[in-house]
Amino acid sequence: MSESAVPADISGYSFEKAVAELESIVARLERGDVALDESITIYERGELLKKHCEALLNAAENRIEKIRLDRAGKVQGTEPLDRE
Repeated sequence: MSESAVPADISGYSFEKAVAELESIVARLERGDVALDESITIYERGELLKKHCEALLNAAENRIEKIRLDRAGKVQGTEPLDRE
């Protein structure tokens, strides 16, 4: 997800802040006490928050490296994290 696809008001959200708002949206929708028009609006915002979280997770995953050890347990370097 490109930064331009994220609304400016959430583009700077941390992962934790985006998840917290997403959880709030899910709780409101599950209660079922939101008007249809508002439900659609907050569902769409939830989708944007979900995509933002996925992008942040992917970026973090790309920065993680696996430490390689030799048979004696000494660090020999790093390599990219295995991806499924």
